[in-house]
Formats: sequence, C-alpha cells, structure tokens
Amino acid sequence: MEIKRDDFITTLGGDETVSRMDSEAKADALEDFLSTELDKILTSTDPNFPTVAEVEQKIPTRHYRMGAGNLFVATTPGAKVKTLPPMPDKPTLYDFFAVRFAPANHVLQSAALAMKNGMPEEIVLACLLHDTAQALLKADHGYWAAQMYTPYVSEKTAFAIKYHQALRFFADPAYGYEYPDLYRRLFGEDYVPLPHIRADYQMLKNHPWYEAPRLVTVNDYYSFDPNAKVSIDPFREIIGRHFKQPKEGLGNDNSPVAHMWRTMARPDTPL
Repeated sequence: MEIKRDDFITTLGGDETVSRMDSEAKADALEDFLSTELDKILTSTDPNFPTVAEVEQKIPTRHYRMGAGNLFVATTPGAKVKTLPPMPDKPTLYDFFAVRFAPANHVLQSAALAMKNGMPEEIVLACLLHDTAQALLKADHGYWAAQMYTPYVSEKTAFAIKYHQALRFFADPAYGYEYPDLYRRLFGEDYVPLPHIRADYQMLKNHPWYEAPRLVTVNDYYSFDPNAKVSIDPFREIIGRHFKQPKEGLGNDNSPVAHMWRTMARPDTPL
C-alpha cells in the first residue's frame, strides 16, 4: 500500500506533534493509519475491479500470506506482533472474545443485526461465531470454525457456520443477498469459486437447512463501521442457553478440537 507521508503526519496533528511522540507511539499510529487506509480500499465504491491475475500478481509483494490467522501476523508493513495477555487456567468463550478474538467488531455487528432482524437464537449465535476462526487462519475459515465449535453448539448452528462460506459466493434475490463488491476487490472480478465451494452450493440448494447458513450471509456486514459501539453483553443469555462451556476450560477438555483452542491460547509456542 502506498503511503502519503504528508497525509499521515496531518492525521497526527502535524510535524510538531509527531516530534514529541516516541517510537512506539509512532509505530502504533502508523498501524492505525494503515488499517484505516485499508478500510477505505475495502469499502471503496470505485466501479473498477482487479482481475484474478492482477490479484495473484500482488502475492510476492506482501510480507505475509493472506490466509494466515490474525493472531500470527502483523499485516501492516513494518509492524510487529504484540504481546498477548495470558489466558486464565479455565478459559471461557468470553475470555477468547476478550483477548484473542478482540476487537471482534465484525461478528458482534453481524450478531447485533441478526438480533435486530428477529433471527432465531441459533442463527444469532452462528453470526456471533462465524468468522472467529480467522484468529487461527482465514483460508476455509467457515469449515475451520464449524469444526472448532461442533462440540459446543447445536448441529444446526455448526451447519450455519460451516456453509456460510460457500453461500456467500452466490447471490440469492429471494433473501435480498447480492454478491459483495468486496469479493470482486479481494478475489478479482472474474473469480470462480473453488470446486468444493461450488459442490457445497449445489448440495445446499436442496438441503432442508439451507436457510440457516443463508441467514448468516444475509446478516453479515461487508462494510465495517468503525463508529459502531459493540459489546458481547447483549448475547450473554443466548450464549448461556446454546453454548456448552466445558468446565475444564476451552482447550483443556480433551475434545477432538481442544488443540485448536490451545493454539489460539498460546500462539507464540514454537513447536
């Protein structure tokens, strides 16, 4: 991403203000500035979209891979990963939201929209959880997230989480869902979904639970609102009714997915 130095300095209050900042403060300010600039790109209304070939040409220009989880990379040039707060001995879902998924604005906004739209509690919970696996990794995140939550949520909630990833690539006018311009910018205007995504879409069209993942896409936010005030508090009763918190703590319960939670709890473990 090209950075205009004068624009950056102006956002901080000018040269005099910058001269009084220490190196760490400057680095944090640069990271915030780049994040804001990236948001502008992703929410752009420019009618011109890149091609798949143009997107692929940018791969060697990055210092990280796009599919890497949020906990494992600093996505802004020159930035460093930050020391994470330790997890409690018996971590709950709330602990992961607070210190591993945070700020989690996207899923909190999606769940709030689902609640506002009067969605069933299983769908509200699916909206709350659907993208949280991106802390672990972004590629195939719907499938990873469904696996991560299967021991703790209903079968339908896990189904909705898993297959939102396939349905988001296919418009459905009956539900008011259009293919997002964001995907044309990220993947290229001529992008064709991968074979497993196309196969799952064909399966889902005739599945009795089709509506569950479709409602996740409908209540998904594709433009991030940085001014929205979001909190997990409105969803505590739903979580209490529909999330099976292990008494040993997530990652300590010897479930088939405990290792996934341990990886997010201790992402700096070298082996």
